[in-house]
Amino acid sequence: MPETLTFTPEVAAATESIYEKVKDSVPRFEWEMHAPLIYEINRLKKERNAIILGHNYMVPEIFHGISDYVGDSLGLSIIARDAEADVIVFCGVHFMAETAKILNPSKTVLIPDLDAGCSLSESITPADVRLMKERYPGVPVVTYVNTPASIKAETDICCTSANAVAVVESLGVDRVIFLPDEYLGQNVAKETNVDVILWKGRCMVHEQFTVEEIEAYRAQYPGIEVIAHPECSPEVCDVCDFVGSTTAMIDYLDEAKSTHVIMVTECSMSDNVMEAHPEFEFVRPCTICPHMKKITLEKTLASLQNLQYEIHLEEELRLRALTAVERMIEIGRKD
Repeated sequence: MPETLTFTPEVAAATESIYEKVKDSVPRFEWEMHAPLIYEINRLKKERNAIILGHNYMVPEIFHGISDYVGDSLGLSIIARDAEADVIVFCGVHFMAETAKILNPSKTVLIPDLDAGCSLSESITPADVRLMKERYPGVPVVTYVNTPASIKAETDICCTSANAVAVVESLGVDRVIFLPDEYLGQNVAKETNVDVILWKGRCMVHEQFTVEEIEAYRAQYPGIEVIAHPECSPEVCDVCDFVGSTTAMIDYLDEAKSTHVIMVTECSMSDNVMEAHPEFEFVRPCTICPHMKKITLEKTLASLQNLQYEIHLEEELRLRALTAVERMIEIGRKD
């Protein structure tokens, strides 16, 4: 940490309300290293007329400490589109920052680490999509938003885990190509009569969960409610009490019957919802996304200080991707 960023009484006073939100997951000694960075980031983003978008999988000090808006891919995409700030810093992975740029071509969109990728988004190439379209001529392509702009540009419409079924059914066809998440596609197929042609992409976090693991948690914690993300396998989803997007998982807590809950997703989710739901005891399977964890306070500060790691897209590609993203957002707004 630079010498100028120290835990002074001024920093302590300015950040104490934030610490109250994260104290159950961030030890005090660790907080004294985070707080000066949070203080400086929050000061600098005002100076830059910047906003910070924080995905639900960010660590608590980023999620609660510096994020102006938090949520899942669909929610943050809409916020990015409507943002009035000059600078958007996306604390998430690369495809998310690209989506913000697709929607905000005139604004500076930054990502704190260019290497914050995604195993799922990297499982397919534009050439793969074109080959699928050749193999199934006339079949529309639905692409999960967890993909780079180059994939979105080959797509008829994007979707998120929150609106995937609605997107598939909105096309009014008997068959769709669904890319690239195999498990999400399989879970969508269970909820629609549309024939879903799949790709073999998977999220490295969610594919780790097994039925045996869920059963072990139930045996250890009788009465626990298990909430899963639909990027998990259909077999895992079938033995859970609720399956939904990250936002839907959070919303479900208002209906949960047990005070013991396990969220079958990236482990920072539980840390981040604890503050709003102190009535629950979260059993946390610590399955970490190494890409999300590349985003740190130090890198976010450097990004703001130097306006570094800006997202650039060729205009022709951006416009093609924009059509698919806007169609996705329109479906989302109707639901």
